[in-house]
Amino acid sequence: MSSLRARAYRNLEPTAWPHRGLSPLNKALAALIVVAVFFAVIETEPTIVERRSAFLSAIEAVFTLVFLAEYLVRIWIAPEKPRYAGRFGRLRYMVSIPALIDLLAILPGLFVFVGSEAFVVRLFRLLRILRLARLGRFSQAIHAITAAVQSRQYELLMSLTIAGILLLVSSTLLYLIEGTVQPDRFGSIPRAMWWSIATLTTVGYGDVFPITPLGRILAGFTAITGIGLIAMPTGILAAAFSDAIQMQRKAEQEERTRTEAE
Repeated sequence: MSSLRARAYRNLEPTAWPHRGLSPLNKALAALIVVAVFFAVIETEPTIVERRSAFLSAIEAVFTLVFLAEYLVRIWIAPEKPRYAGRFGRLRYMVSIPALIDLLAILPGLFVFVGSEAFVVRLFRLLRILRLARLGRFSQAIHAITAAVQSRQYELLMSLTIAGILLLVSSTLLYLIEGTVQPDRFGSIPRAMWWSIATLTTVGYGDVFPITPLGRILAGFTAITGIGLIAMPTGILAAAFSDAIQMQRKAEQEERTRTEAE
C-alpha cells in the first residue's frame, strides 16, 4: 500500500516526477482541465444548452467524477510530501490553497444535481472556471510569474500605493472643479472616481469628461500621469520575470549537469 501511494505521488505531484516535464497522468489531467473549462464556457450560451442539454449534463457528470477521484487520491497521497506528514497532515493539505481550489472546482458539479434556485446554480457553474487555475501546479511559466511577483512585491506595493493616491487626489480635485457644473457625474468623490479610474488606466471610455478649462487641464495631466503609472509595474514585472526565467534555466542546467555526471 505504501509503495502504491508513493507511485501515485510521483505521478500526481509535478515536483516528485523523476523525469523532465510532466508525467503522462498530469498531462492527461491538464488536457482534461482545458476541456472542462471549454465546456463550462460554452454552457453559458443558451442556444447550445437547449439543443445539447442531456449531452452537456453527462459530460459534466464525467468531469465531476474524475476530478472528485483525483481530489480524494491527492488527499490520500498528501503525507508523502514532508510538509503534510504527521498526524494531521491530510487535514493541513485539505486547507491548503491548491486543495481548496480543487474542492471549489468540484462543488459546482455536485450542487447542480441537488437542485436549487436558478441564479445560485449559474453562480456555482461559473466557479468551474477555477479548474483552469489548477493548471498552475503543472506550468513552469506560472511558477516563474509567481516567483517574479514575490521578488518584487514591495516595488509593486509601492506602485499600487502611488496609484491609489493619484486616484484619490484626481477624483477630489475633479469633484471640487466639476462638481457644481456636472453634479450627476462629478457631484461626489466616488462619482468622480469612475472618471479617474478610466483615465489613469488609459482606457478613456469617454462617457464622463470635464467641460471646464481647469478641469480639462487637470484631466490632461491625469492622463499623462496614467501612462507612466501603467508603465511602472509593467517594467518591474518584466525585469523580475526575466530574472526568474534565468534562475529557472540555471537550475535546470545544474540539474542536467548533475544527472549526466551520475
